[in-house]
Amino acid sequence: MPPKKKSNTVLYAVIALLFLGGVGFLVFQGLQENSTYFLNVAEAKSQDPSKLSNIRLFGTVAGEDITRPEKGTGVSFTLEDQFDKTNCLHVVYTGIVPDTFKEGAEVIIEGDLEKNGVFQARVLMTKCPSKYQKENRT
Repeated sequence: MPPKKKSNTVLYAVIALLFLGGVGFLVFQGLQENSTYFLNVAEAKSQDPSKLSNIRLFGTVAGEDITRPEKGTGVSFTLEDQFDKTNCLHVVYTGIVPDTFKEGAEVIIEGDLEKNGVFQARVLMTKCPSKYQKENRT
């Protein structure tokens, strides 16, 4: 009788474990690099700006200082905290501004908080106004 080939089974198991371990490591690294922290304005202002890179903020657009550049796209404005209107943060965004962006609009921005306290936004999204929501039909 020829001996059984146990070494092939062990070899395949080791290869499978190495493959799964590698895939798991790549998934973990991908999630770490693309993770974005979601904060409100008060939380962002209370933390060290050097640790606040790639964050997402939610708030309301204050109307007193919305400025748009003469040439190009973008907007500069003040973002108010949704719970405490005295907590504000200056935001500079360069890119296409949504049509629904205006004073009092609820916005979500993604970017980095600089050491001088100015938020450099890479993404600017507005929350849809309630007029677009389906009415309660009872």
